[in-house]
Amino acid sequence: MLDSDLPVRFGSVLATSFQLLGIMAVAIAITPRLILLITPVTIVYVMYQRYFLSSSRELTRLEAITKSPIIHHFAETLAGAVSIRAFRQEERFAGENLQRIDDNLRANFHNLAANEWLGLRLELIAAFILTVTAMLLTAPAQHAINPGMVGISLSYGLTLSTCVCFLVLSTCQLENKMVSVERIKQYTVIPSEASPIVQECRPPPDWPSEGSIEFQQLQVRYHLLSPLVLKGVTCSIGGGEKVGVVGRTGSGKSTLIQSLFRLVEPCGGRIIIDTIDISSIGLKDLRSKLAIIPQEATMFEGTVRSNLDPLGVHTDTEMWQALEKCTLADLIRKKDEKLDSAVTEYGGNWSVGQRQLFSLGRALLAQCKILVLDEATASIDSATDAVIQRVIRKEFSECTIISIAHRIPTVIDSDRVMVLNNGVVVEYGAPSRLLEDKGSCFASMVHEYSSRSSSVADLTFMVRNQSPREESFCHSPSLNSRSSSSHKPSGASSSGSNWMDTTPCVP
Repeated sequence: MLDSDLPVRFGSVLATSFQLLGIMAVAIAITPRLILLITPVTIVYVMYQRYFLSSSRELTRLEAITKSPIIHHFAETLAGAVSIRAFRQEERFAGENLQRIDDNLRANFHNLAANEWLGLRLELIAAFILTVTAMLLTAPAQHAINPGMVGISLSYGLTLSTCVCFLVLSTCQLENKMVSVERIKQYTVIPSEASPIVQECRPPPDWPSEGSIEFQQLQVRYHLLSPLVLKGVTCSIGGGEKVGVVGRTGSGKSTLIQSLFRLVEPCGGRIIIDTIDISSIGLKDLRSKLAIIPQEATMFEGTVRSNLDPLGVHTDTEMWQALEKCTLADLIRKKDEKLDSAVTEYGGNWSVGQRQLFSLGRALLAQCKILVLDEATASIDSATDAVIQRVIRKEFSECTIISIAHRIPTVIDSDRVMVLNNGVVVEYGAPSRLLEDKGSCFASMVHEYSSRSSSVADLTFMVRNQSPREESFCHSPSLNSRSSSSHKPSGASSSGSNWMDTTPCVP
């Protein structure tokens, strides 16, 4: 828009303006009294332009606002086409797409109608000027005018209506398109991240040597006027400790990790790693010393080499050693290109488990003293989970590990557990000590998780031990009622028949 469309529109407005001035100059030179008509007509033109512009700007904004949902919905539909067909939801998604298109066309129709409204009035005004000009040229007092000059004036006047209409419309459209300049200007004043390197405060090459982390009254909010997400988090993590972070959805677990990587800058408090305040050093110096294995591994289009070592600082030998440890070496050796094997966009030609193993390989190459696990094994199979857990226990035994957990068994063997609730640390200590206190939040979370787990285990055991005849009638209300009374799981409510009625038969 800024590089191609705006210069063309600006040049068009200038060319039309000069053309209109030429037409007016010729008409006034031949009929000087015409200047008395042009002055009030110009005022009318300006009034119409301002009136139209106030409406056209809002209509253009509505059209742009309603266009974004169409593109967004279309992209999501393409990404989830398999699921949509599997659940037979084609008609619903097609109907929603048509509804969004109708909303956009409705705004577009009114925008075009407003343009026609303005064009009609400009054409009428231009026709009026041409008529008055012709009457003045052919009046008895003007017989002395050369007929050739009269013809020139009228021929120029014929293009007056088109020229004026095009000028006003082009001016209005140019002003509407200047919104793009305003948006770019807004982007230029967005606060950027801190410097990658702060020369005056660079950490030692071997930092962090211990991996101790201390949160001191940490306060974080995402926007200036938004409420606090972390409300004075204070705790210490010793070097080499394995700490699990648990909490309900929205308790601030992910925000705590984002603060550690300085994806979100704290509005209060500090984070100290081995006696160094991380806010005083550059982002490159900080993030290069931290490793993370996220829940959803990310791979970029390129090669195995570029995804395993994005910065190109490791040798092939080191990469092969990392691949050996994460059990990907044999798979890559079978490929013709080896480390230069292709990776499609988002790693589509690799399975979810393999992408997670690549994240583990990147962490192994980084050799950091601090490792962050964001439920790294939540979306993979048990075999890959076992590989990751084994490698982490062996290769990161002396590292500080912070594990964000959405499942209780993930952190039950940690050295300490941090329980977050509404951005506040409500409990922090060894899992065994927290479990001894039956009234603790962690004990209640473990009890709730074990209740759900035992419910699923009891149901699976019960259905698998049913006879074929019972399986064929597993949806019978009477059987459900009897089964629920005799096999009611420990986590179910007293109304066991309702629990069974809502549970599908497992083949």
